[in-house]
Amino acid sequence: MRLILLGAPGAGKGTQAGFIKEKFNIPQISTGDMLRAAVKADTPLGLAAKKIMDEGGLVSDDIIIGLVKDRLKQPDCAQGYLFDGFPRTIPQADAMKEAGVAIDYVLEIDVPDAAIVERMSGRRVHPASGRTYHVTFNPPKAEGKDDVTGEELIQRDDDKEETVKKRLAVYHDQTEVLVDYYNKWAASGQPGAPKYRKIAGVGPVEQIRDSAFAALQG
Repeated sequence: MRLILLGAPGAGKGTQAGFIKEKFNIPQISTGDMLRAAVKADTPLGLAAKKIMDEGGLVSDDIIIGLVKDRLKQPDCAQGYLFDGFPRTIPQADAMKEAGVAIDYVLEIDVPDAAIVERMSGRRVHPASGRTYHVTFNPPKAEGKDDVTGEELIQRDDDKEETVKKRLAVYHDQTEVLVDYYNKWAASGQPGAPKYRKIAGVGPVEQIRDSAFAALQG
């Protein structure tokens, strides 16, 4: 099972990635994790990436694709792999295609913006323990207080409505084009084209999980 997960920030990709990894016994490939591992291991690509990051630059797609190709040679990728948060742009998707990175499925988790804003802006956190609540879906017993300690809950900056809306705008501007890109490729019937599947990311987590598994069977 070799797949790419697409969806807006807050669409629940991380949660569903966990279920998919477990079911198919495949690793989740995150470019951030790969970069950190390559830098730590002092690989040639890692050293090149570190130099760019130390200078405050953005690591080039060439280096990222090189890291991806190295990562896919690891034994844990023998049964497949799951890309979450990559590719983010058309040039990255093109580079993956040119590098011959095989993809069986592209799975899009579709959630309306309004639902994402409600989902994320309603989160509250107890900083000391990491316990999370939601003002609508999982409220604390006493408003604004942790159930166990009674301490104040906070709203993380990442979860503030204006931040969530900015992240969604970036997603629609830069990454949503991949939906069209992979849809067209899947419909082309070309050799090596992935299957494109879209599921609704609203409702109970288990229901979304079952939809994801069903989409990856057909």
